[in-house]
Amino acid sequence: MMDKYLTPKQIVAELDKYIIGQYEAKRNVAIALRNRWRRMNIKSDMRTEIIPNNILMIGATGVGKTEIARRLAKIADAPFVKVEASKFTEVGYVGRDVESMVRDLVEQSVNMVKAKKKEEVKEKAASIVEEIILDALIPPMRQPANKQTGFSSENSDNDMPANDAELNERTRNLFREKNKKRRTGRTQN
Repeated sequence: MMDKYLTPKQIVAELDKYIIGQYEAKRNVAIALRNRWRRMNIKSDMRTEIIPNNILMIGATGVGKTEIARRLAKIADAPFVKVEASKFTEVGYVGRDVESMVRDLVEQSVNMVKAKKKEEVKEKAASIVEEIILDALIPPMRQPANKQTGFSSENSDNDMPANDAELNERTRNLFREKNKKRRTGRTQN
């Protein structure tokens, strides 16, 4: 979600947008997340000396543990999968159940990367599609310069395109401007 690393206060402020109360929990997870980010960015020889802390939230049903974890994952740009703890007993930690949990996390991660990559090429793809549509809709339409249509023009000869390619490009630019205005108007609404 964020390109730079947030301070614990900024993380708490982000969590406050969605979660009411639970100040201590939000503060503790914000500090843990910031420490994890710091550990990731130190020199490699020091990284082996520092073991990251895991976060374990315990509380009654409905107090917001899952929502804090979900929002924290979004801030950290990490995959999030909710797993019922009652499903995993001491015997359940081997075999298919754990494999399905890991598979869900990997699937979530792949979907996040796909969404990022789509967003990165969205503008370029829109531009390419626009060019393809313009190629289909706007063929050169100018008549030879020596033919007169019988209409008088109040515009000077400087406003008239010199050739078919220039006419075509001017028309394309007008469509691009209209399309750009339409897109910016849609994003502002």
